[in-house]
Amino acid sequence: MTDKVRIDSLGTNSLNGNNETYLARQAEFESNVRSYPRKLPFAIAKANGVWITDVENNQYLDCLAGAGTLALGHNHPDVLQSIQNVITSGLPLHTLDLTTPLKDQFSEYLLSLLPGQGKEYCLQFTGPSGADAVEAALKLAKKVTGRAGIISFSGGYHGMTHGALSVTGNLSPKEAVDGMMPEVQFMPYPHQYRCPLGIGGDAGVKALTYYFENLINDVESGVRKPAAVILEAVQGEGGVNPAPAEWLQRIRKVTKEHGILLIIDEVQAGFCRTGKLFAYEHAGIEPDIIVMSKAVGGGLPLAVLGIKKEFDAWSPGHHTGTFRGNQLAMATGLTTLKHLTENKIADKVAEQGEWLKGHLASMQKRYPVIGQVRGLGLMIGIEIVKPNEAKDHMGCYPSDPELSALLQKNCFKAGLILERGGRNGCVLRLLPSLLITNDELAIFLDKFEQALLASGIKPV
Repeated sequence: MTDKVRIDSLGTNSLNGNNETYLARQAEFESNVRSYPRKLPFAIAKANGVWITDVENNQYLDCLAGAGTLALGHNHPDVLQSIQNVITSGLPLHTLDLTTPLKDQFSEYLLSLLPGQGKEYCLQFTGPSGADAVEAALKLAKKVTGRAGIISFSGGYHGMTHGALSVTGNLSPKEAVDGMMPEVQFMPYPHQYRCPLGIGGDAGVKALTYYFENLINDVESGVRKPAAVILEAVQGEGGVNPAPAEWLQRIRKVTKEHGILLIIDEVQAGFCRTGKLFAYEHAGIEPDIIVMSKAVGGGLPLAVLGIKKEFDAWSPGHHTGTFRGNQLAMATGLTTLKHLTENKIADKVAEQGEWLKGHLASMQKRYPVIGQVRGLGLMIGIEIVKPNEAKDHMGCYPSDPELSALLQKNCFKAGLILERGGRNGCVLRLLPSLLITNDELAIFLDKFEQALLASGIKPV
């Protein structure tokens, strides 16, 4: 490599290079497991709010926001100040599970946001990833109930560690991994556009609700009573599928009647993302265990469980992790949570979500490759379909993962960053900063239409 390496102002090696140079070096340095650089081929130089600038000084509207981690966007001044405050305070940067005044403040505030202001809950700080929090939740449910089984749902995503992957719907990362966690039973999850029972509408939701209840009650079901049910109230990676309120309410009722713990994974949907503080609030239910990560750390690694105290059956040290005492993340997390709640960001997000879905629905009329627009708040999915092919018996066109991939590529060329998900990656997903403005959402709409046109899609 001929590029000169220089020492930048942070004291780290840096190149006088372009995106291609950095990507080539990354490919040399890192494992084949890297994924985002294959879809978003650039090297980031700086970021602010909803905007990212690469090393070639190109600017991008970021509608990924660290997969929903950056609730306040990039480098929010209050978040940066909270980091400075810790650095100059003399606090250690991490403390295992020893407490500090900062951790005390963060814990009190986070608990106050849980059902009943957290009076029935306690917190468990796990390793700093959502996957480790899921592992802890699964283990705890088994310890509490003395049972081994877990019910999860098709399309669900809970992480890539062993137990979390076992309860994740996506088959691709499981292909070469033998010995998944035993006694995991998958059930169909409601889908607004592609009902897994082939029924659709309210009838499909009622049938799925009955199916779940019957499985638990049927003494000939072949499925032993599980320790827990784990689900997302809005599936993210699975294609942005919100659970119908009546379905969630029935699952809560049945699990409570049978002594089955209900674990709600709020890693991506939590903290105002869906227009409520937590996505389960849309159904008015209370989980037994709440899994929290991403936004809870204000952009830095942190994962926490909210556990109903009656189910806190841990013995000391039975689920540990060196980095569960990240003081910087507790500072940025506390700042983020206060900003979200004190500024009523959930209400803003709910309004913006309806506004944006309305504009996308209008765009759908001009571009029928948009099969459906769905989601809650600023967690929105756009399913891409083949409108020139025959509809199925429910009136849905076949999905078009190839066009979805092309659209993501052309969005990037237009200066727009978004992610794909859903079956075969046919859903374009939006997870922008919750502080994004309506003007910036209008820029998104313009750039997205540019990508449609660049992909050869002509309006009708």
